[in-house]
Amino acid sequence: MGEFLVAVLIFIIIHYWRINKHSPITNWPILGMLPGLLLNISTIYDYITSVLKQQRGTSMFQGPWMTNMNIFFTSDPLNVQHITSTKFDNYGKGDDFREIFEILGDGIFRSDSPLWKYNRTLLHSIFKQASFQLFIHKSIMRKIETCLLPFLDHVLKEAMQVDLQDTFQRLTFDNICSIVLGFDPDCLSIDLPEVACERAFSRAEEAIFYRHVLPRCFWKLLKWLQVGKEKELIEGEKVVDQMLYKQITIAKCKMQSQSSTLADADSQFNLLKFLINNNEAGKEKIDDKFMRDTAMNLLAAGRGTISSSLTWFFWLVATHPFVEAKILEEIQQNLPQGKGNWKDLGVEGLGKLVYLHATIREVLRLYPPVPFEHKCALKSDVLPSGHRIDAGTMIVYSLYSMGRMEDIWGEDCLKFRPERWISKKGGIIHVPSYKFIAFNAGPRSCLGKDISFNEIKMIAVAMLWNYHIHLVESNPISAGVSIILYMKHGLKVMLTKRSISAMDLRSI
Repeated sequence: MGEFLVAVLIFIIIHYWRINKHSPITNWPILGMLPGLLLNISTIYDYITSVLKQQRGTSMFQGPWMTNMNIFFTSDPLNVQHITSTKFDNYGKGDDFREIFEILGDGIFRSDSPLWKYNRTLLHSIFKQASFQLFIHKSIMRKIETCLLPFLDHVLKEAMQVDLQDTFQRLTFDNICSIVLGFDPDCLSIDLPEVACERAFSRAEEAIFYRHVLPRCFWKLLKWLQVGKEKELIEGEKVVDQMLYKQITIAKCKMQSQSSTLADADSQFNLLKFLINNNEAGKEKIDDKFMRDTAMNLLAAGRGTISSSLTWFFWLVATHPFVEAKILEEIQQNLPQGKGNWKDLGVEGLGKLVYLHATIREVLRLYPPVPFEHKCALKSDVLPSGHRIDAGTMIVYSLYSMGRMEDIWGEDCLKFRPERWISKKGGIIHVPSYKFIAFNAGPRSCLGKDISFNEIKMIAVAMLWNYHIHLVESNPISAGVSIILYMKHGLKVMLTKRSISAMDLRSI
């Protein structure tokens, strides 16, 4: 009997292999397409890209029976425009997204209308203020001068290897905590301390990714048993919550003991104080949980996305010396006459760095910090590609794949070429957001887009102007498995001091 069952099983496997041998993904009985996904989990972004290329930009993933894991993948810009803009009201986050990202609470990234509208209106009212933008610029500049450059000088002096990915994660977490909470955890210092709340974010991001590829019943069981990635997520959330509620309590106590408004010195400003001010003035009804959820969402956005972008930026620039030389030449040309300090660029000077801006866009095209976005159809619909979408269907558009499609970017889509963004007149070429999707598109476009560009530019200018960055050859470069596009093994480098001159620029 046993031999008969084995024979039947082998027959089924061979039968399905023969049917699907020319297909990029096999749909197995009972298990659906999940085995192929799990076997390729270590290269998941490239795997999905290859599937979408072979399927002309759309592919329906069939999950195991009875798991409700069917997912519609797309990299078609017209589908993305339809989902994010044209039929925006029909595509929300959905129940699956809210379950997977429960750690975000009712913040802007997890909520749908009308709560989403309330969150966005409130944050937009803060982000658009000139005083807030100036505060952010000064905060980032202060952190670069007092922490980043002294740390890198120490690394250089000691002739040490340094992991730039870890450095950027620490730096951006310090930055966003200062801006949102008015609290600097000092993750980036010479002794590289282990800061529990910062490490908790990395573990949470990885655990949340696995919720996307495991059947809901399975990760729910792991959560109930408190084992594996789910245990790490539970423990990480506790650590972060403890830090957030502590800072909320401190901020409220300070507000009660002194009169504090946006007119205070910029060193006194932070987002928590803004929310508390509005609450006490009767403008908003905001409780501690709302402040926790808002802070959690902004910390998640301000740490992971910026540090990922910086890591891929420095790897690509280090492997393309001509690009590095062009950036340095542009910085020198835009410095005030007779001055040679990178800090003399100022806010206005940063805005003139067209080639640097194009380089950052090219980095984000190839390595978007959030490689996937997913939505849920509220009602049945037909996409521009002709595919019918049933109500409740999860739709994933792959930002990573879109940057690698010849139909969108041409035959050289896999090449790192900042020049593709620069017009004949020397300005930045406009590309619709549903094609260049790194900052999302439509009503949910990223509120912090300009802030992100400026932070990346400031850090890039400070480091490139002061240091030669040499890659450690033994350090393999590949994407890790997380909801943020990190490098699996980090970015190990050595530094030497740079002394800028016209001769240096010609010799790079």
